[in-house]
Amino acid sequence: MVDVIISSFPPLGRLTKIDDGDFQFKVLLGVSNDLAEDPWEVAVWHSSTDGSWIETPLSPDTTGHPLVLFVAPKSSYTQLCFSAHFTISSLMKFTLKYRNSHDQSWRWSQSIFGSTDGVVSINSMNALATASTNLSDIIHQLNPVLRVSPAASQTLNTQLWTLQASVGSCENDRPAYVDMDIGIPWGGALRYFALVRSSTPWLGPRHGTSPFNLDQDAIMCSFLSDEGKHLVLLGVSGPDNVTTLLRSSDSGAVKLHIRSDENAGSSGLVLAAVGNDFESTIAAVMYHARTVIFAASNSQDELSEEFSKLSLDVKPEWYENWYDGLGYCTWDALGQELTEEKVVNAVQLLANNHINISSLIIDDNWQNVDYQGEQSYDYGWKGFEAEPKAFPSGLKDTVSRIRSTHPSIENITVWHALLGYWGGISPNSSLAESYKTERVDIEDPRITGTRTITVIAKEDVGKFYNDFYRFLSDCGIDGVKTDAQYMVDTLASSRPRRELTETYLDSWMISALRYFSLRAISCMSQVPRIMFHQQLPRNRSPLVVRNSPDYYPELVNAQSWHIFANAYSTLLTQHLNILPDWDMFQTKHPCGEFQAAARCLSGGPIYISDVPGRHDVNLINQITGKTPRGKTVIFRPSVLGKTIDPYTSFDEPVVLKIGSYHGRAETGTPFLGVFNITRELLLREIISLTDFPGIDSSLEYVVRSHRSGFVMPILKPNRPTADFGVSLNVGEYDIFTAFPVTKFNSETNGKVHVANLGLIGKMTGAAAITSYQFALHHTDKAFLDTRLKALGVLGVYVSGLPDMSIERDCMVTIQGEPIPPHTVTINKDSEHVLNIDIETAWKEMGLEAGWANEVEVKVYLDIEYP
Repeated sequence: MVDVIISSFPPLGRLTKIDDGDFQFKVLLGVSNDLAEDPWEVAVWHSSTDGSWIETPLSPDTTGHPLVLFVAPKSSYTQLCFSAHFTISSLMKFTLKYRNSHDQSWRWSQSIFGSTDGVVSINSMNALATASTNLSDIIHQLNPVLRVSPAASQTLNTQLWTLQASVGSCENDRPAYVDMDIGIPWGGALRYFALVRSSTPWLGPRHGTSPFNLDQDAIMCSFLSDEGKHLVLLGVSGPDNVTTLLRSSDSGAVKLHIRSDENAGSSGLVLAAVGNDFESTIAAVMYHARTVIFAASNSQDELSEEFSKLSLDVKPEWYENWYDGLGYCTWDALGQELTEEKVVNAVQLLANNHINISSLIIDDNWQNVDYQGEQSYDYGWKGFEAEPKAFPSGLKDTVSRIRSTHPSIENITVWHALLGYWGGISPNSSLAESYKTERVDIEDPRITGTRTITVIAKEDVGKFYNDFYRFLSDCGIDGVKTDAQYMVDTLASSRPRRELTETYLDSWMISALRYFSLRAISCMSQVPRIMFHQQLPRNRSPLVVRNSPDYYPELVNAQSWHIFANAYSTLLTQHLNILPDWDMFQTKHPCGEFQAAARCLSGGPIYISDVPGRHDVNLINQITGKTPRGKTVIFRPSVLGKTIDPYTSFDEPVVLKIGSYHGRAETGTPFLGVFNITRELLLREIISLTDFPGIDSSLEYVVRSHRSGFVMPILKPNRPTADFGVSLNVGEYDIFTAFPVTKFNSETNGKVHVANLGLIGKMTGAAAITSYQFALHHTDKAFLDTRLKALGVLGVYVSGLPDMSIERDCMVTIQGEPIPPHTVTINKDSEHVLNIDIETAWKEMGLEAGWANEVEVKVYLDIEYP
């Protein structure tokens, strides 16, 4: 078999939308050097207007081809480029074939690489204006039993409907169930994407083509039509103690699965939206779901008033501390036999390695439990104070030791389960004596059989949480990680589900607000009832919520899935009132850099769980920086990171692309992370500038690779096109950042283009920029005024830099003072980038932080250089 690497634009395995029917099809063929002179042929096998499939040959492109960034270059390979002009009037499916001579058999990309068909559709924004408003034209064989009503959509170019089905009341404290078909989306979808309950606490992505087939219940499903339209279905849970989920039938239809724990008859609700793009369509159902939940709740009840009152006391600076500082978690680092000395030693070793964390999470196994049973799921919690043997002087003493020796640690958080511990409350304990308790049956699929545990009864849950968090606060604790929240969804009987679910959730949040200003992590809570009741409403402060199952450092094959699952879950969770948390990771790990890149793009918190003394300091420096006051911060994009390809499955041989964005429109900076999540394939793909989130078609950009440091020539996002390529080995990644370019007209040198690159050497260093502006100074110099949240090396792109002299044509000031000349140099990876070493200059100049804790840098460039 001839060893070939093939990539194309439009790409295989993905939907590409174009504004009109004309586009240039390009294919890059990487072949062995000894075969480079062979008469290679490439052809596109594609659908035509009449539905038949035809072949269009591509011609060798000798006029030039996209620049390819070889993250893992193969010197033994030669790159060949082929292209052809295509004009389409309707959706086109395609695959590729190639051969190195006309007398050889064709080789198909699908059979060699496992690639699925690519799809190109014309993006008609007016298509919905003439579309049918009858849902039965979209969902074929729509069940007439359903009560279907159109609803007003809150997003442009979308249509919205509500679908309701009746469900009876619970009987004998057992829930009522209804299962019924909804219908077949589009009569058979081109592709589908679903978020299913992969386990009781977690959501996970599922993908496929017709027929629709799910292995687990879904909360949301999206279906792509042959015309490139999207149908999103969302099961709404919560009102009237009803849970509504989606299933698949043997015939490929979508099924409705309803559970009711209400004493009276009620209804299950599904929202359906249709749109031209996925993001607008899923937003339509999520916005309407929020309206439904708000209408069903009593906005004037005591809890709502308490939420509103306490939320006013949550200051923005607390969020900055909680979200933006580097954290450390003990779970993977210190194991399950946690002691005070282990925690203190771990923190000291971090400091010895000059790793200054600002938050510490003391995870599971600090609590005093009864150890009754065979596993931790059986253990009950005995009392508020820490385990006496492991923490002999008590929790308060441990916290005092840490704070006295490590003042940079601003927040210390402890773990606990929502019901106390995994097995609830120990029945023979001081807690059971102090608070009213009850015995409840638990049906947890993670554990075989039904078990009975003791929990705090409804009447005392509020008092219990208030007392517990007051104790923690008195000990110096100022945050919590509240785990196992899914346990309220495992209550077997209807009465405790009705009485305890919202009672626990609300009591927990009120106490977390009251004592910790909501410095809290909600974990194992991707449960429909919890998501709609606690995480969707906007009438309360945002919450940090774990976004996926745990990170397992010991499972090498799980590394890629962890990132993939988070990137796809965020397509839904971005619309909740939360900050998604992609979980801890370890830096000194074969996949440490891979995981770190994903965390930087996520827009969520970052905390490491390194074994004491085993740290990759270089990697930590790529994801953090120090403020002028010495605090270590992360660089969190202002827009959450998520996949840009909703319908691409985990098993397809394509690059996972995670898009994010930082800053304001026009002056903001788009990010695109690329990850090879396959187990054995070298991947090469062609990237379009329009793949980046938030790209403004009126602007020009330069794109920089984090790993290579190379800056591409100026690009203009006129339309989807082949702009550059990337090649990744298994487990490799890169982060591309697109920087908007400002143009100055020079009398002597014509057009000079400049861009603010933020802190280079940081994975998402553009997120260090708090503000900037370019202007023409009265001295006819191009002038950059920028503020940064941390120290480091500021990069400035200058198109004419190779012809300029730093000494003659450049001047830089920090806080209004000129910086040492040797701290301004030409970047070794790109001759068009000026490196300004702010950190070194700051130290040598003996500067001190001002009230804003920012660095103001001004750069003057003489664009009339000789």
